[in-house]
Amino acid sequence: MTLRTLGIVGGTGWLGGVLARGMLTAGVVSAEDLWLSNRSGRTDGFESWPEVHFTTDNGELVGQCGVVLLAVLPGQLAALGIDAGDRLVVSVMAGATVARLRAFTGAARVVRSMPTFTAEQGLSYTPWYATPEVSAAERARVQELLAPSGLAEQVETEDLIDVFTALTGSGPGFVAYVAEAMTMSAVRHGVDPARAERAVRQLFHGAGAHLSTSKTSPGELAKMLLDYGGTTAAGLEVLRGSSLASDLDRAVAAAYERAKTDMTGG
Repeated sequence: MTLRTLGIVGGTGWLGGVLARGMLTAGVVSAEDLWLSNRSGRTDGFESWPEVHFTTDNGELVGQCGVVLLAVLPGQLAALGIDAGDRLVVSVMAGATVARLRAFTGAARVVRSMPTFTAEQGLSYTPWYATPEVSAAERARVQELLAPSGLAEQVETEDLIDVFTALTGSGPGFVAYVAEAMTMSAVRHGVDPARAERAVRQLFHGAGAHLSTSKTSPGELAKMLLDYGGTTAAGLEVLRGSSLASDLDRAVAAAYERAKTDMTGG
């Protein structure tokens, strides 16, 4: 079965749909070679690609596709009822280990990946791990399929998927929490709530864009601002004297422990 054909189980759900539309827009899969399955029979969200195939039968999807991507909730894995023993199986589910994926799909060639919800903007950090049975050509195809989500990188061990599930998968939530705290601080200083939110959104947008393109590391940038003195240094000194760094470390550690927990049921 050719690697050109792709089937996404849960392909009209939020993440499955985001990934599918990103791939179609980028041209890494053609509409004629894409199959999407769901339980409802819904086809909305793909009006621009009428050639996409839809089915409520996961077995039919597996039969038609060389690559099968699982984009369902982890707890739904056991109920999929698919036999993908001779297919390349790619999972974007948290907490679904290679062992569990093999047990429930029959596949030996398995890839675990963890996009974030920023894949919708093409800004996800998307790590992926492939079992030794996955060929070089298959790895190249996985990279091609995941690249439209943002920055896709192969990692060396399965455990690193759990680490990045905690760091980059959960990270947007941590950033949102900090953004909310800064917004509330502005409000306490007399700024209108709507304006405060606009300002903080732009702050994070601009700071993120700078960090993503600058050759200066985050640590080097913080040191430069401390050495310069002024208002930023005054605030950074407070943060350096607080428990923020250790609290963030504990937050990532807690998310990592949760990521290592089997969420598949069955």
